[in-house]
Amino acid sequence: MNEFDLPIRPRRNRRSEAIRGLVRETRLSPSQLIYPLFLHEDKTDTALESLPGQTRWSLDGLTKEVARAHKLGINAVVLFPKVPDAKKNPTGDECWNDDGLIPHAIKAIKETVPGVAVITDVALDPYNSDGHDGIVRDGVILNDETVDVLCKQALCQARAGADIVAPSDMMDGRVGAIRAALDDDGFTDVGILSYAAKYASAFYGPFRGALDSAPKAGDKKTYQMDPANAREALREAELDEAEGADMLMVKPAGPYLDVISLLRDFSSLPIAAYQVSGEYLMIKAAAKSGWMDERAAVLESLTGVARAGADMILTYFAPQAAEWLS
Repeated sequence: MNEFDLPIRPRRNRRSEAIRGLVRETRLSPSQLIYPLFLHEDKTDTALESLPGQTRWSLDGLTKEVARAHKLGINAVVLFPKVPDAKKNPTGDECWNDDGLIPHAIKAIKETVPGVAVITDVALDPYNSDGHDGIVRDGVILNDETVDVLCKQALCQARAGADIVAPSDMMDGRVGAIRAALDDDGFTDVGILSYAAKYASAFYGPFRGALDSAPKAGDKKTYQMDPANAREALREAELDEAEGADMLMVKPAGPYLDVISLLRDFSSLPIAAYQVSGEYLMIKAAAKSGWMDERAAVLESLTGVARAGADMILTYFAPQAAEWLS
């Protein structure tokens, strides 16, 4: 075979970085990244043993880290609190305390880095003495009673200045109830990023260590989704969209690329995906062992999530990835 036998040569479009850049189908930028941040009431910052490279921030440290991320081009953060055991109870009342950690954090970020969008987690597990996303009675997670408290939590966060509330609890009807509560209180501009397809995943372990929020009994399989199901995600997304969600999320990201793609084809809403703590730790551990190039693996994994259809990605690698991308 000579060269004239191959008029079509796909490798021509790969022959240099300049050409590869011209034909690249999926492009990442720091503005697509959302940085998850852990915080606590302590005055000092604490390195997280369960998530090497991550920190549980004091309020002062938090604002400095948000400012650093913003300079790298990251325009959105999502906040997760570690709540002292003394402030936890079965109904998670601390979650709607206007003088609580999250309201103070929102206000501090808005005062120091006003250009950053603040996203807040709406769920009871950090505040619930049972460690569940909902109120537990006789071993059963109560749906409607939980939704009432989630509305109070979302309103508390909106009053503090949250731009977007993100219900991660997977209770039925919570998006519609939160939307109505926000609108009735005049917070019509506060968006809802719904965890539409949050799976009962083994990849959450390091996160629960960071927040000390693991269930005290049982598991979360009666409200988080079965990892075997994909069509069910479409039903959840359809309900959340009808109830007023502004964005839909798939969590975790990497093991559920097919679900991201399904939702992308199904809905015109923006799609988010959460590269969770277990995904982060696998790359970190492999890189530390010398078996994987961390930078290459991170950017490849994030590109894969974006290629599947995610418009925005929550990732603990956000500052590193932003530096590499720029």
